[in-house]
Amino acid sequence: MAAFHEILFPLEVALGASGGPERLTEVITTASGREERNTRLADSRRRWDAGYGVKTLAALAEVVAFFEERRGRLFGFRWRDRLDHSSAPPGADITPFDQVLGSGDGTRVRFPLTKTYGALHAPYARAIAKPVSGSVRVAVNGIEKLEGTHFSLDETCGEISFLAGAVPPVSGLVTAGFSFDVPVRFDTDFLEVNLSAFAAGDIPRIPVIEIRV
Repeated sequence: MAAFHEILFPLEVALGASGGPERLTEVITTASGREERNTRLADSRRRWDAGYGVKTLAALAEVVAFFEERRGRLFGFRWRDRLDHSSAPPGADITPFDQVLGSGDGTRVRFPLTKTYGALHAPYARAIAKPVSGSVRVAVNGIEKLEGTHFSLDETCGEISFLAGAVPPVSGLVTAGFSFDVPVRFDTDFLEVNLSAFAAGDIPRIPVIEIRV
C-alpha cells in the first residue's frame, strides 16, 4: 500500500480549490454514425487545483510546508471536497439512515462505508475510505447503534465492524451516515512559485489527485 499520512490538507485552501470527478470513456464512431462507448475505469477519479484557494502569502507558505512534509508526490493525505463531503444531501444534517451499506446474514460483522449516486438508471456506489472521526452514525433495521458499544470504526480504511452481541440479524438492513475526506496526493514534485506574479493576482498551480488506499 502506498505511504499515507492521516492529516488534512489546509482546509481554508482546499475549500477554495477548483476541480471535481473525472472519468475515462472511450468513444468509437462507426461508419453508420452510431457511437460505441465504453468506460475503462469502474470508478471516477477526482482531481483539483489547490492554487485557486491560495489567497495570501501566509496560506501559500502553509501549503509549501505541507508539500515539503509530504515529500511532493510521495505521501498521500486527506482532502476535504467542498462540494461532496457528506452522506447527506447538501445542507442536510447527517442521519444514520443516509446510505444503505447492505444486509446482515447473522454472521457478517464488517461493512465498508459507501455512498450511492443516482437511483434509477445506473446508480454508482462509491467506496468511502476516509471517514471523519466522530461523524459516523449507524443503524440496523432503523434502530441507531452506538460506536464503542455496538460497532467500531476503522477510520483509515472506512470500515465498520459490529461487536459481539450486536451482529446484524439475517436480512437486517444496515445503514449509515457520515462525513468524509478524500485520499489524495500531490500530482507534481515541483511547486513553481513566482511571488511577483502572485502579488499581481496570478496564482500558483498546485495539482492534487485522488488515490486508492
